[in-house]
Amino acid sequence: MNSVTIILPTYNERENIRPLIERTLAAIQGWAIEVLVVDDDSPDGTWQIVEEMASCDARIILCRRTEERGLTSAIWHGIRHARGDVVLWMDCDLSMPPESIPDLLAQFASPTIDIAIGSRYVLGGRDIGHSLTGQLFSRAINLFAGLLLGFHVRDYTSGFVAARRNVFEKITLSGDYGEYCIDFLYSARRHRFRVVEVPYDCVERAAGESKTALNAWGYIRRGVKYVETILRLRFTPNRAK
Repeated sequence: MNSVTIILPTYNERENIRPLIERTLAAIQGWAIEVLVVDDDSPDGTWQIVEEMASCDARIILCRRTEERGLTSAIWHGIRHARGDVVLWMDCDLSMPPESIPDLLAQFASPTIDIAIGSRYVLGGRDIGHSLTGQLFSRAINLFAGLLLGFHVRDYTSGFVAARRNVFEKITLSGDYGEYCIDFLYSARRHRFRVVEVPYDCVERAAGESKTALNAWGYIRRGVKYVETILRLRFTPNRAK
């Protein structure tokens, strides 16, 4: 049996975390699974919900970070502690339906596939969970990334990612927020890892407040870092991590 570690980086997701974990465990069949929640000491007590669930189910593991903060570092912490053959991470607001996880894991039946990402921008995928502003922002960033980095990937900002654990012997994650995914996918190409995109429907956040942006100005502030990352990757010679 194959094994998978599901990394859930959380901050103030108290209302979403229980159904997310329950639906994740119910969705995955035929794999040994551990759910590793990396919580940045959420003031709303997200970690308390996970702690309670972990006390009843050995497949659930809580890492409560009190000294570190940040999405990318939380994912990387989970990767370094993962025990699964495949490592998968996703947003914890239920915008990425756990029922789509088996579609990503199914790709690893082929030994030639190293990375599978949930994609809104390949045939069959949709982004129906964001405002028109958010959709336009995401489309623009991905078009810009495609023009400079190549259209071998359509959803550079996916954040719904599964990869064989040995991929991370060659690649580390870097970045402040969502730009880490652009860096990761571009580095994967440099290292000749094979990436496949799997369509899924990105839906509306179930509860709580978005951590991406709340208005056009928020998207612009995020966008600056995305653009900087794309330009750095494109114009830094022979860069590989």
